[in-house]
This record gives sequence, C-alpha cells and structure tokens, in this order.
Amino acid sequence: MTSALDPEIREKLLSDPGVILADRDLMRALVSAREAEIGDNVIDIRGRAMEALEGRLDRLEVQHESVIAAAFDNQSGNAVVQRAVIGLLETHDLNELIDSLQSDIAPLLRIETLRLVVEADPVMPDLPEDVLIAPEGAVDRIITAGRRTPRGDDIVLRPASPITQPIHGREVASEALLPLDLGARRPRALLVMGSAEASRFMPAHGTDLLRFFGQVFRLVLMRRL
Repeated sequence: MTSALDPEIREKLLSDPGVILADRDLMRALVSAREAEIGDNVIDIRGRAMEALEGRLDRLEVQHESVIAAAFDNQSGNAVVQRAVIGLLETHDLNELIDSLQSDIAPLLRIETLRLVVEADPVMPDLPEDVLIAPEGAVDRIITAGRRTPRGDDIVLRPASPITQPIHGREVASEALLPLDLGARRPRALLVMGSAEASRFMPAHGTDLLRFFGQVFRLVLMRRL
C-alpha cells in the first residue's frame, strides 16, 4: 500500500517515532482518528488511558509550577528582608534608626508604612518624634482590635483595622503587627507595618521572615536606647 506521506517526512518518522509521542496535539489527533475509525460501539482503552495520563500530566505540571513559584517568592522575600536588615544595621544612633523606618526601610520591604509604637513610661529616655507614644495597655488593645481573645506576643497579620488608622497615617489595606519585648524594665513596644495590597499580610501567611526582621530590629533598638 502506497503511503500518502511525503517520503522525507515518512523516513524521519520511521527513524525517530518518538517525535510523535512528544507532540501532545499530534497524539491527540491520532487517537481521535483511531476512535472515529473503529466507530462509536467500540471503546478504545488505550485512548482512554492516554486521556487519563494526559490529565494527570497537566495536574503535575500545575503543581510543579506552583512549587517553583513558591520557591521564587520565598527567595525574593529573603532578599528583601536581608536588605532591610542591612539598612537597620547601618544606622548610627536612635534618631537615625527611627528616621530610617519610614524613609528607607519601608521602601526596602515594599510596604507603605512602618511605625514604632511605645507605651509611655517615665523611665524611658526621650524618644524621637516619629515614635508614637501610646498610653499603657495600648499595645494589647491594638493587637486584639476589639477581639475578646488576646493574641499574646504572636505576630498578627490581618486586614487593616480602624484602630491602627492613626498609626499608619494613610490608607492601607493590610497590616502586620510585630510585638517587641524590650526587657522587664522597659515598656511594651510594637512595630506596625502597613501595605496598600490586601493580599500582602494575610493570616494564612508564614511569619518566619517577619519574626527575623522583628528580632533584629529589637536588638538594634535596645542598643540605641
């Protein structure tokens, strides 16, 4: 039987039939042609198996892409926090540290606001004017935001709350609250981050990088006090 294929194409396919298997559209067309040839009353198990494997391959590819995207985001997040930490370490005194939060560190973290809240305490030295001095118990009220159950010293990721609007000083969609333990003889403090993106700080997100940043900031702040 004479082949309708071009001799050159036929020779190439015979020498390397794997090229057909590697082309998903071509394999799908061949299976469809086979099913049309055998009629509707016969089920081609090989064709059904191929469709099932194809669906599984699609799911594996999606999962693979998700893993790669998550790894890239994690690497990018690490780099962002590392640059911000270097910015903290490069400050020379308390005034420069506090001034750098909004002007330098916030842009490095790709957020809109970064403010330090400290509860009033007569033992504390005079703090720079950019530090928000709040009454005793304010940190707990900010963290709980009206909820009955306090969150303790956990980092809080949530949609922006009306209670923190004066702290941010501008509209933000989500926020991160990082409680700071400055020691038994010092008042409670809180680092407040705000983002215009609603999906930036969500309760389901991990907090390892934020915890690292908060710990570095706490140590730098205590050395500057």
